[in-house]
Amino acid sequence: MNIAVVGTGYVGLVSGTCFAEMGNRVTCVDIDKTKIEKLKNGIVPIYEPGLDELVSRNIKAGRLFFTTDLTSCLDDAEIVFSAVGTPPDEDGSADLKYVLDVARTIGKYMSKYLVLVTKSTVPVGTAQKVRKAIEEELNKRGKSIPFDIASNPEFLKEGNAIEDFMRPDRVVVGVESDQAKSIMEKLYRPFTLNGYPIMIMDVPSAEMTKYAANAMLATRISFMNELANLCEMVGANIDNVRKGIGSDARIGSKFLYAGCGYGGSCFPKDVKALINTGKQTGYPMRIIEAVDSVNEFQKSIVYEKLHAIMEGNMAGKQIAIWGLSFKPETDDMREAPSLVVIEKLIAAGAQVKVYDPIAMEETKRRIGDVVLYCNDIYDAAIDVDAILLLTEWKQFRMPTWAVIKNVMRGNVIVDGRNIYDGAELRDHGFIYSRIGCKQK
Repeated sequence: MNIAVVGTGYVGLVSGTCFAEMGNRVTCVDIDKTKIEKLKNGIVPIYEPGLDELVSRNIKAGRLFFTTDLTSCLDDAEIVFSAVGTPPDEDGSADLKYVLDVARTIGKYMSKYLVLVTKSTVPVGTAQKVRKAIEEELNKRGKSIPFDIASNPEFLKEGNAIEDFMRPDRVVVGVESDQAKSIMEKLYRPFTLNGYPIMIMDVPSAEMTKYAANAMLATRISFMNELANLCEMVGANIDNVRKGIGSDARIGSKFLYAGCGYGGSCFPKDVKALINTGKQTGYPMRIIEAVDSVNEFQKSIVYEKLHAIMEGNMAGKQIAIWGLSFKPETDDMREAPSLVVIEKLIAAGAQVKVYDPIAMEETKRRIGDVVLYCNDIYDAAIDVDAILLLTEWKQFRMPTWAVIKNVMRGNVIVDGRNIYDGAELRDHGFIYSRIGCKQK
């Protein structure tokens, strides 16, 4: 099939490349000329394990193309995926400017039937706005060209996106006609042949499914963080509680880990957008509002723990941060807890040293040289009073604690992801603090 994918961000590039890998002819479109030129040469602008190899392979195979001009591929495209950004407005609502720009361009230049599929995460009701935008442009041209609008939300996890796309838990597709249904079923037939389910539904339900899924996962995280904070006060251990409730088949064990809050491009934005949708319809999303509030509080929990241990005396202290990205296996810094902690440390007069395997350049782009960038975890530990673990990279799991203790000036470890053995660290002479367990 001939496919156009508008937007070469995380969702668009991964989706387009994976569709090409399945044998389709895919043209990825973006207005950023520099990015497109790099992609033509196999240079991938985002970090995602395995993506650079997949892009290069499909370019060489003549299945994957890149352009800045959407109109150049409309005549051949059977399906156009819109995967442009939907950044949050000040009120938390999703900004549909780029989504509607794509729709208007299609309305201006389409010459035959096609299916416009929204891949971006958009509020319920967006499909009707997209349809209206296309119809308005067709009316200006005096044309009556049939088309369909569909919704196909993504459920990709950064760091595991290719596997998620190729072996999905489910594929959710919202359609308005039998023709669109037939085309989308044809596109995803290779996945159904491998046993992965495709769920066909109405468009509003598909739009809501994405928000509901992310809000549910965010709720589990904030729920566990609330419990963890209470556990500390009453003397319980959140790790034991997690095992106890996770063994219940009705609950399950996934997304039950306490920590220093969620970040990234999806959960914070989608939770806020769902809250805004509730406000617009006159139905306040009280649980989701609480989820958002808890998470904002939790991003500061590591700093607050350190502040308590230091008895408020942060001025002149040297503090190391291990992990900057919002999660492992990505350089994504959007809404990362590390940004909150760094800001608070600097405001308190501390000097900050940082290390992350991937996200150093992105951090420097965001905050500049207000912190000292280090070569590895051991370099970051030299002469510091405390180490804060904020991202659970595999490389951080088994440091040589004797070496760490020897190069540090102080002896404080605050574990924001609960990956270390407290007894082991205390045996090495550290003051160790974690989420959801009273300090011994």
